[in-house]
Amino acid sequence: MRLFDITNMERFNNFHRDNPSIYRYFKQYALGLIGKGHSRISSKLIIERIRYEVMIETTEVFKINNNYTALYARLFIRDYPQYYNLFEFRQLRTI
Repeated sequence: MRLFDITNMERFNNFHRDNPSIYRYFKQYALGLIGKGHSRISSKLIIERIRYEVMIETTEVFKINNNYTALYARLFIRDYPQYYNLFEFRQLRTI
């Protein structure tokens, strides 16, 4: 038995594992904005677009925790380090 609740990072990892399409959308939209010449973008903008697109294009039901927004941006930068300056990163409070 665990004495403490799981961490936000553990919740994110579980969500990411169970919803791989979210990161595919995130990469698609981020790379699309880069392709249009944007050098700074908001990860929150991308997450909101994913919410919108999934809502109108599918019958899929899911919720993306707002706390995951920064973690998706960090995941993107891990995979595409050449775009490190694309997002503004702040120190994570708790993971």
